[in-house]
Amino acid sequence: MDDQQGRAAPDAAPPVPALTTGALARRLGLSPTTLRSWDRRYGIGPARADGRHRRWTPHDVAMLETMCRLTSAGVPPAEAARAAREEGPAEGREPRPGAPEAAPAARDTPDGTAAARTRSGGVLPLGAAVRTECRGLARAAVRLDAPAVEEQLAAAVAEYGVVTAWQEVMMPTLHAVGRKWASSGDRYVEVEHLLSWHVSTTLRRHTRPAAAVGGPPAPGPVLLACVPGEQHTLPLEALHAALSELRLPARMFGAAVPAEALVAAVRRLGPAAVVLWAQARSTASPPLARHIGDMRWGVKGARAHPLVVLGGPGWAGRPAPGLLRPATLAEALHLLSSAPG
Repeated sequence: MDDQQGRAAPDAAPPVPALTTGALARRLGLSPTTLRSWDRRYGIGPARADGRHRRWTPHDVAMLETMCRLTSAGVPPAEAARAAREEGPAEGREPRPGAPEAAPAARDTPDGTAAARTRSGGVLPLGAAVRTECRGLARAAVRLDAPAVEEQLAAAVAEYGVVTAWQEVMMPTLHAVGRKWASSGDRYVEVEHLLSWHVSTTLRRHTRPAAAVGGPPAPGPVLLACVPGEQHTLPLEALHAALSELRLPARMFGAAVPAEALVAAVRRLGPAAVVLWAQARSTASPPLARHIGDMRWGVKGARAHPLVVLGGPGWAGRPAPGLLRPATLAEALHLLSSAPG
């Protein structure tokens, strides 16, 4: 009919609008500078239609999503770019003239230390001797890419176990985020919160239920608690998960346990050991630790008392005769697994 003239065919798909660099940067959680750098160094970018402005097509976006996914997993940018380009050019599009075949792998910082770039162009100071997984985890965290963070944390625990994953992947990345937060005001607090949440979730998923751990009640479990006023629980959650891997019974009480409640729990459970965590010097209480160490229970002539283990930097410089201060999660695990009972 005449009214059909000039119209597109009914089944013709409307063209997908190309994105500007700023819009794509917001979509991917990257900085525009990073996109321009990847375009210039690795050929991951569009041709400029008018000679001045970049317009990113769906094919360009797909390549960049592949690039992001691979770099989040710790793949060097040059290798990630090569893999993204090998997916092939868009239909009817020739490779861009002058696009490099492969750029040499670039170090993340001028001195060769590992780092992860934030959306605003900052760098998370990871240090030179970290595992590849730390770099990928940091990149995913600063992009607030929760699925990638969760996937990488789970993979680290599955491959290395709780102790190594905590000491060599989780903790270095958490410390790097904390240092960046401390030096930049509150600009990176959302990164620290997201990473901490997923670390906690991963550790709890890899903690066996108390019933599955088993063990006779007579010698008592390991009691894990933060001292009054202390909110940092992640190290205790890591220890809890590691104890469950060894099938050692434990009771996790979490953050800021009041002194009276802590003493009452020790009396009720008769634990083989008590771990007290203090992140800050202001929360560490040597009198409370000594009081718990002096507690006794059981029949006369065979009275028992708990092994008291002090964890966290808050105890540094505090005299604690008879109380143990392991330096690492592995050392704490060794002490607790060899405790009486």
